[in-house]
Amino acid sequence: MRKLNLPAYDFNYRDEGGSSLVLDVYRKRYVVLTPEEEVRQRFARYLVEEKGFPASLLMTEQSLKLNKMTRRCDILVHKPAGHPAVLVECKAPEVAISQATFDQVARYNIAFNVNYLMITNGLKHYCCKIDFENQEIKFLPSIPAYSEI
Repeated sequence: MRKLNLPAYDFNYRDEGGSSLVLDVYRKRYVVLTPEEEVRQRFARYLVEEKGFPASLLMTEQSLKLNKMTRRCDILVHKPAGHPAVLVECKAPEVAISQATFDQVARYNIAFNVNYLMITNGLKHYCCKIDFENQEIKFLPSIPAYSEI
């Protein structure tokens, strides 16, 4: 495991055809362990284990339609009523978070209309709250607990 600004967790791994795989408990299958996948898995666990996000309301690699093209967001968290609440974009640790990253997650939010956007590369984490009524975006000092969203 890489040194990230996230807690280390135990994961189920296996090798297959020369590739390392990790069990994604949210998709209920093994997936190739890329640097971005490691960030996605560890950030999802961080949300569940440290921030109290219900695992049953968290989805990884959720499909969305954008301009007639199918895309996938990294993590989508719902509220108990089934409404999307948080959209997370994950990048590999060596990928710098830039304006293009914020633009990407904002475009994805056209499909979900959530109030919270999070971006991480495993080293730096950003969270902003969108106030659609007042057309304002506020960057939060830390990742909020699920009870705060």
